[in-house]
Amino acid sequence: MLNIYISLTLVCASIAFGLGLSLPLIQFEKFYFFSESPSLIQLVYGLWIEGDLAIAILVAVFSIISPFVKMLIVVHTATEPSSRQFPRWLSYLSKWSMMDVLLVALIIFGAKTSGIATAIAQPGIWFYASAAILSVIAAELLKIRSKNSGE
Repeated sequence: MLNIYISLTLVCASIAFGLGLSLPLIQFEKFYFFSESPSLIQLVYGLWIEGDLAIAILVAVFSIISPFVKMLIVVHTATEPSSRQFPRWLSYLSKWSMMDVLLVALIIFGAKTSGIATAIAQPGIWFYASAAILSVIAAELLKIRSKNSGE
């Protein structure tokens, strides 16, 4: 039964992650006339094009690559019979899962308090946060399964 919960959680996390990357994260409105709603992929691309290569790479590593690799490792651990032991270092990677959600929340707060623009959370941030939470839940379920199979 635990394997069904792990599988369901991983499928939902994967779908939410894809939607979180592609749907708009935040909507900026400036002077009531101009509006932008970039997705996470568009934000990284925009940073790259504008010449902010270090920030673009940093955001891409922690926002796209790291969560993707973590999900791949969790899927591998869940499906491969020979890898029933949960990797301990994966819990360190999990600690960075919500960093981008916090970053977008700070941007929204900064935009709202500056008065220059208004910022409104869009569905992408909710899907991205859901993917991070679901992948943490899947990892915890794998730890439980690992402990139960070791007894």
